[in-house]
Amino acid sequence: MDKNSTNKVVHKELSYEVVGILFEVYNELGFGYQEKHYEKAIEKALMRSKVAFKRQAPFILKFKGENIGKYYLDFLIENKIVLEIKKGNYFPKRNINQVKEYLKVTKLKLAILANFTSAGVKFLRILNL
Repeated sequence: MDKNSTNKVVHKELSYEVVGILFEVYNELGFGYQEKHYEKAIEKALMRSKVAFKRQAPFILKFKGENIGKYYLDFLIENKIVLEIKKGNYFPKRNINQVKEYLKVTKLKLAILANFTSAGVKFLRILNL
């Protein structure tokens, strides 16, 4: 492995902090709640950690300068990372595609798709390069 490869992780420290918050929420709540409850718990944890974020952040999709759609991100973390929360034991292609669309509309480089599963938190880092 290239010794510089660790420097190539996009938003390394911030993404580690976000993932730590996901595990903190899961460790306290466990599995089986609606997504909205996990979102509220994550919001409280982000506020305590002093990480800047927007919950249900709206983004407009435009075509030739006209609005043609609107997306609502579960979380926009420090205007750098999209965080999308789901409940379930696997990552359906539609959820991955949804997050890729969010990256396109925001022009951000990193999204974290997190699933609260019966076996713990699972997450995917999705890049927009």
